[in-house]
Amino acid sequence: MSLAESPAPENPAPENHPRDAASASPPAALAANLLHDAILPVRPALIDRGSAARLKPGMLEELIAGGGARAMVLSGRQALIDGSSLVLLDAAELARHLKDTAYAPEQLIYLGSALPGSDLAAGTQLVLFILPQQFEVQAEEFEAHIAGIPRGAQWAGFREVAAALNPADTALFIEASAIANWHATHTHCPRCGTATTTETGGWVRRCPADGSEHYPRTDPAIIVTVVGPDGRLLLGGGGPLDAKNYSTLAGFVEPGESLEQAVVREIGEEVGVRVSACQYLGSQPWPFPASLMLGFTATTADAEATPDGVEVTRARWFSRSELQAAVLSGEIVISSRLSIARALIEHWYGGLIQDRADNV
Repeated sequence: MSLAESPAPENPAPENHPRDAASASPPAALAANLLHDAILPVRPALIDRGSAARLKPGMLEELIAGGGARAMVLSGRQALIDGSSLVLLDAAELARHLKDTAYAPEQLIYLGSALPGSDLAAGTQLVLFILPQQFEVQAEEFEAHIAGIPRGAQWAGFREVAAALNPADTALFIEASAIANWHATHTHCPRCGTATTTETGGWVRRCPADGSEHYPRTDPAIIVTVVGPDGRLLLGGGGPLDAKNYSTLAGFVEPGESLEQAVVREIGEEVGVRVSACQYLGSQPWPFPASLMLGFTATTADAEATPDGVEVTRARWFSRSELQAAVLSGEIVISSRLSIARALIEHWYGGLIQDRADNV
């Protein structure tokens, strides 16, 4: 149910009260509680970012030197993976062995500590070592310098292993990727061009010339299921006209724009459909490089869609039975279950959509 459809309680004017412009009763109020079971579930945090702890100057160096902290390693956008798990090394040993080598990290970042409920022991301190971007690291070369790397460990990007990772490793990989991407693209002061230095456990960059502070950026993007007047779902895709991939529609929020305004604008621009109402359902961080996907469902009275031919080349309406049949037959491919796009589609569907691979 959208916000526009939420029932409002009756709010009659008081008896014998003149209904003129100065004394008219207030407009009817929306129901106080708009949450309901159909909204996407909230995933609990598994990492305490330690925003207060990292304010202490030198805390990261003290933490590593003190022993006990575990280290994740990133080279470019890849991390060390052992089977279906992140390889977490002894941070003190890693720092000692990497010092003055070709692998000396460009950045050390405090990731936080494990919260109860994760696959790590509660309180485990976590550090990120970002290796030089230009260096192609191989696991077998690393083993010559570092103890604790399992035999057969591989370098892999998040998309390659996301389906196999446990929730704690997923949270770590996403957090690490987000902060690493920011450091890689914000090395100099945007005001004067001076190379910046890192502070606050790697979460602030400061310009030594003008003293300005710079913080990690996140780019908000809306992602939407559009439902037509007959209850059918509108999905779209880019690229070749005969491509099979279909998903929800999405776009970035522009400066000075509300999320709801971005939904209306993006859907209008991409497929020529006028949104009449929308409701926020949930979000997913997607820091590749720096997005936060904000999920909405929207309604429209329009029954036809016209792709813009640039971002969206194909658009198609589906009933629930049509969508399930098209996925099972291989006629189309929809987003994987890792994505908020799939969660939004299945929210409209009312349950899990079977993939073709489920029946092979």
